[in-house]
Amino acid sequence: MENVNKIFLSVVIPAYNEANRLPATLIDVNQYLSGQKFSYEIIVVNDGSTDNTAEIVKQFLPKTRNLKLIDKKINSGKGAAVRIGMLAAKGDLCLFMDADNSTAISEIEKLLPYFSNDFDVVFGSRAIKGAQMNPPQVFYKRFAGAMGNFFIQLMLLKGIWDTQCGFKCFSREAAQKIFSIAKIDRWGFDAEILALARALNYKIKEAPIYWMNHPQSHVGWSSYFQVLMEVVKIRWWLWKNEYKILKH
Repeated sequence: MENVNKIFLSVVIPAYNEANRLPATLIDVNQYLSGQKFSYEIIVVNDGSTDNTAEIVKQFLPKTRNLKLIDKKINSGKGAAVRIGMLAAKGDLCLFMDADNSTAISEIEKLLPYFSNDFDVVFGSRAIKGAQMNPPQVFYKRFAGAMGNFFIQLMLLKGIWDTQCGFKCFSREAAQKIFSIAKIDRWGFDAEILALARALNYKIKEAPIYWMNHPQSHVGWSSYFQVLMEVVKIRWWLWKNEYKILKH
């Protein structure tokens, strides 16, 4: 007998001090998903916000189908928030996206077909042919991103052009395996989970998406350097088999 409670897609949204931007995102996600034929859940992970992010989500609970809140009282970082949400997700596919809706939930349509072709991890990219950015990033951010990507490719992820886009989807098996051994709590977690996916021999795909450039981004210059330092740490952990990886 078919399981009527089976969930096809879990959408995880990490949020830190997103009381201003999160409502529009929840409205957009709910409107899109409620029009689909597949089952879904929406999980917001409040990462110890100091504003009323959690209260905003609670206001949406009665009027948003399948919305859940994980309310962390202490801020641990985006990586930690995503990890908690992805491990709590019940869907056959598990997507995480940004609270500012930089990549709209409708872009999932560009990722889903690859899962029918046996891919395990499909992630959005702003840096490959077919991607669109509106408006384009300023020159110095593009330059910093390009230099950062060069270093990440050199150290960890050859052939991947945009590790940091916050729109990544995983099969349930891949999500459970990868996020159960991931260690990075902050901005370097994107590179870590892709490196773990590759180390575990999961089939991964970088897909072009439409990305809205928000001027109020929480990502500062210190985050760029933090990512690079964490990439070195991830490379070392992989060499030392600190993740205790057994190939699947």
